Amino acid sequence: MSRRPAGLAVRVERAGDAGEAAAIQAVHLAAFPSSAEADLVEAIRASAAFVPQLSIVASLDEAIVGHILLSYVTLDTGGGAEEVLELAPMAVTPEHQGEGIGSALVVAGLDAAEIREEPLVLVLGHPWFYPRFGFRPSTAYGIVPPRPVPEATFMVKPLTTYRSALRGRVILPPVFEGV
Repeated sequence: MSRRPAGLAVRVERAGDAGEAAAIQAVHLAAFPSSAEADLVEAIRASAAFVPQLSIVASLDEAIVGHILLSYVTLDTGGGAEEVLELAPMAVTPEHQGEGIGSALVVAGLDAAEIREEPLVLVLGHPWFYPRFGFRPSTAYGIVPPRPVPEATFMVKPLTTYRSALRGRVILPPVFEGV
């Protein structure tokens, strides 16, 4: 992992701070080629899937340069349904990518999920990035992605309270439609 830049601060987003929400939106708009991820953040914030303590920012000299969001999705176990966390989206401004900020955000998100005693975190992401944090293909845990994707890209990170009975198909809330 890259060294973290001097002065990097990682903390929970300030709920209700319109300026901070705008800065987070700007990070996602800068990091991705379309507004889909920025729009997803706003849609999740307005939904029942949102967990305020799991919207985490990274800042340098008080300027927000990164953001990660973990929110609830449903795992259909065949005998019921259970809420589990999905990591999406994560962004770092292009001028600060490769500096360890994304890694710091993932670690902070996983730590916050552990504190909440969540059983696992799912991610649809780069197979060269997420395994360093303990993510493995979801098929190893009997978890099926909500739609067909390359097996190596849909991953699970079991946390301390993980139970092997957490198997089944992931159902995304409506806010994820079109993403």
